[in-house]
Amino acid sequence: MLDELDRAVIHALHIDGRAPFSRIADVCGVSTQTVARRYRRLRTEAGLRVVGVLDRDTGPETHWTVRLTCTPAATRGLAHALAARPDTSWVKLTSGGTEIFAIVHVPDGAGGREGTDAPHAMLLHDVPRRAGITAVSAHCMLHTYLGGPTAWRGITRALTPGQQERLRPHPADPGDPRPLTAADHALLDVLRHDGRAGYTDLAAATGWSQATAARRLAGLRARGTLFFDVEVDSALLGGTTQTLIWMSVAPGRLDDVATTLAGHDELAVVAATTGPTNLLAQALCDGPADLHRYLTRELGALDGIRTLETAPVLRTLKRAGAVRASPPARSAGRGA
Repeated sequence: MLDELDRAVIHALHIDGRAPFSRIADVCGVSTQTVARRYRRLRTEAGLRVVGVLDRDTGPETHWTVRLTCTPAATRGLAHALAARPDTSWVKLTSGGTEIFAIVHVPDGAGGREGTDAPHAMLLHDVPRRAGITAVSAHCMLHTYLGGPTAWRGITRALTPGQQERLRPHPADPGDPRPLTAADHALLDVLRHDGRAGYTDLAAATGWSQATAARRLAGLRARGTLFFDVEVDSALLGGTTQTLIWMSVAPGRLDDVATTLAGHDELAVVAATTGPTNLLAQALCDGPADLHRYLTRELGALDGIRTLETAPVLRTLKRAGAVRASPPARSAGRGA
């Protein structure tokens, strides 16, 4: 299990994924070498990684949740194929391995252009080619109440408010508000693999100077287009039972219910969607008994929730960033 310093390093990286080890060490009261060693160990043993991610609500993409029900023989191959796509994230095997959940990212405006790789193109063109799929559904994510830049509280409890303030990045000039260019996408591709990539790597990928890469990165962060997410094995932080929850909420109560859920310690994601269920959540609980308590005593006490469906997560094949070339063995099958 993780000790207090491990948790402090993870919390610090959530606040600023590109914070120098020296600044984290100063805030935590240890040496820079100690923080560097903990970071390397957490990468190996806890699946820790910092990745750059476009914000769901302010970035230039629309996000769709996709659910595929499959025969057991077809599930793993299809899930790995979805995880390998550059336009997916959070690819999970659920419901005992008979269902796949994924989020598909579509550039704004792509949905109306024939031939683009929009969700309808993937679902109506790519998916039917694969045998073993028995049901397909896709719904647009309308608003994120919890998730993205606001993380599960299981990773944000280690540092005091004063320590957190010392780690927050200094405000930057938003810079040029132009749409993302090919060079921007090259920069983002590097950051999807490693959010702490050096400016030398970013300059090489974009063709910019290091100074230009640094300014553009700072501007994207300042405008909220880009943020840095922390991937880590949530089981080591107490989230041993992970479950997706789909809820149907009365429209007049949706905002109130979602806002309330966003304050629950057990949840890592709360998002409004289209479809017969209009609210999606992801719960991280300390075992089945804790999940049962949460469902009956917390969700059950809320007015406005008409129906509720749960799907336990068996394995997470892909999180927010690009798929690792060789994921740490310990983190396989776990994580938020």
